[in-house]
Amino acid sequence: MITDIHSIERLSRERRDENWEFRYYLKNTNFSLERIDNTVHDLYREISAKIDCQKCANCCIVSSPVLKKADHLRLAKHIEMRPADFRNKYLVPDEENEGYMFRQMPCPFLQDKSCSVYDQCPTDCRSYPHLQKNNFVFRLAQAVENCSICPIVFNVYEELKARFWKRRFRLL
Repeated sequence: MITDIHSIERLSRERRDENWEFRYYLKNTNFSLERIDNTVHDLYREISAKIDCQKCANCCIVSSPVLKKADHLRLAKHIEMRPADFRNKYLVPDEENEGYMFRQMPCPFLQDKSCSVYDQCPTDCRSYPHLQKNNFVFRLAQAVENCSICPIVFNVYEELKARFWKRRFRLL
């Protein structure tokens, strides 16, 4: 298992074409969606149990969650700010997802690789890296992009390739 973020970033760049090719393969394979989801969920539990996100925090450093109205209202209340002041200080509109994104990166609430608003963090943060969700095949583009950001995603994706894809070469 690889956990060094610099190695993961480099390997993700080197394997970018391969990762997109595997995405295409997985979207068009005969494996059932349930089998793929179950495998992803099992791998996620196994790999995330071995990785301490607080030693990494790369997702909070390089990516921005989409905040819905309930997220920024909850955060504003938590830090005792008026919602409009909170939006003006911390957020910019994200027209693509009809929500908001943090104005700056890394996340303004990241302190020493730890979330200072963890109990009130945005829903998008709570579900990251989204591998516990169903219908993985419909979120493969997101997974490929997250390979370079998150050691958990990187290792899950590499293991998926080994289990579902590389096997086809052994049969030839």
